Amino acid sequence: MIEVRHNERARRFESGSESELSRLDYDLRGEILDLYHAEVPPHLEGRGIASAITKTALEWARANRRKVKPSCPFVSAYIRRHPEYSDLLG
Repeated sequence: MIEVRHNERARRFESGSESELSRLDYDLRGEILDLYHAEVPPHLEGRGIASAITKTALEWARANRRKVKPSCPFVSAYIRRHPEYSDLLG
């Protein structure tokens, strides 16, 4: 299982240690959570880390009654593959 943290101070959802940090950066503008940049170190790609981080961010948005703006291409593709999150688009 991939552990994901919500780092509100840095405005990102993240996994891993500082030297091998995977993250999804966001801006919160009113009720809109703009997920704008996902990054996973190249040697960790393909392990489902970005998907786990994205899912956590989307679940947080749902629990906190926020709409999502998927500015990041990865997040946009994730929502297309998981239409159960399409109701969050705003």
